[in-house]
Amino acid sequence: MARVVVTGVGPVSSIGIGIAAFAEALRTGRSGISPITSFDPAGFPHRNAGEVQTFDPGTHLRRVDPARWGRSSQFAASAAQLAVADARLDLTSVAPGRAHAIMGTTSGESAVAEALTAQIIDGGFAAQDPALLTQLPANRLANAVSEELGLTGESLTIATACSASNYAIGYAYDLLAGGEADVVFAGGADSVCRWAHAGFFRLGALAKDACTPFDKDRAGILTGEGGAVLALETLDHARKRGATIYAELLGYGVNCDAIHPVTPDAPTVAECMRIAHRNSGISPSDVDYICAHGTGTQVNDLVESKAVLEVFGERPPPISSIKSMLGHTMGAACGFGAIASTIAIDRGFLPPTVNWTTTDPELGGVDPVPNAARPADVRVVQNDGFAFGGNNAIVMLGAPE
Repeated sequence: MARVVVTGVGPVSSIGIGIAAFAEALRTGRSGISPITSFDPAGFPHRNAGEVQTFDPGTHLRRVDPARWGRSSQFAASAAQLAVADARLDLTSVAPGRAHAIMGTTSGESAVAEALTAQIIDGGFAAQDPALLTQLPANRLANAVSEELGLTGESLTIATACSASNYAIGYAYDLLAGGEADVVFAGGADSVCRWAHAGFFRLGALAKDACTPFDKDRAGILTGEGGAVLALETLDHARKRGATIYAELLGYGVNCDAIHPVTPDAPTVAECMRIAHRNSGISPSDVDYICAHGTGTQVNDLVESKAVLEVFGERPPPISSIKSMLGHTMGAACGFGAIASTIAIDRGFLPPTVNWTTTDPELGGVDPVPNAARPADVRVVQNDGFAFGGNNAIVMLGAPE
């Protein structure tokens, strides 16, 4: 089995675009939350989200015409270009068919679906814009990456909701470790849209102003958006071209609660952690930091904390949630978590959980790295991802050797 490494990252987020801006925002605890502009939020009592307000796809894209692609696909392709640039990778040097694109998503191009729905309501099915219809399929997220980068390997979009990026990274690991690829671009993308905002509001899981994970008075998520892509290579391929290696992808674990559509199950989540550890060849004592799923809902943070305490004991490693800064970016969330984990290893600090004020005794004394980044020697990171439908996926990253 080949070893797998991270050689480039491409974040397109509400707190920064590109590794330099994203890393600095994590270090300073910058919030990317602002009033919603993607749709008219009139009528909603909660009107904030983590939108990428400075995004200009024309700045990043070389082959893909933004006018032909939805916003989520634009995020995916732009993040992939950033990852290529960060990895200093000449794709013409990669053997044909040996570079792949694996992307995760929750909503796909839901903003496109909403626009088409409005056309149907106003003028019937015949009123649908054919150009919009071509933008709708969710598979186009990975296709946008492949077209933008000129990749002829596998092009796959995985729709396991909010853990989808970790599924994509795990799939990429299998392609690389099993000898089917030299390079894989893996991550996820999603856009702020009305249906997700409305859905979480109706579930009672939407915060009004700020996301406050692991806080006693946490009130829920804020929706977010963006694209997060990692350039992954076999260690041999990276070494041969003299690449800078940020981190090693040690392995991953996946399982399914198979119990409830939206409520996570602590014992199953704990078992997913154990699977990830076994597959990565590490023990709980090796883990220096957990990049939490940390949605800021009462149930998620309690279940995740219980699972962590079950696996790690009474003194678990620090666990923080970058969703406190980004909002919940849905299918891109674990991708951003993997990038934050990579940065934590490479730059020696733990990203904070911002907006935190009050200890919740029910969480068993977990350390959420409250409000300020913390210098640390980070050797191994656990990146958690849990989704509706009980889809649990965890990836493990380690310092390069």
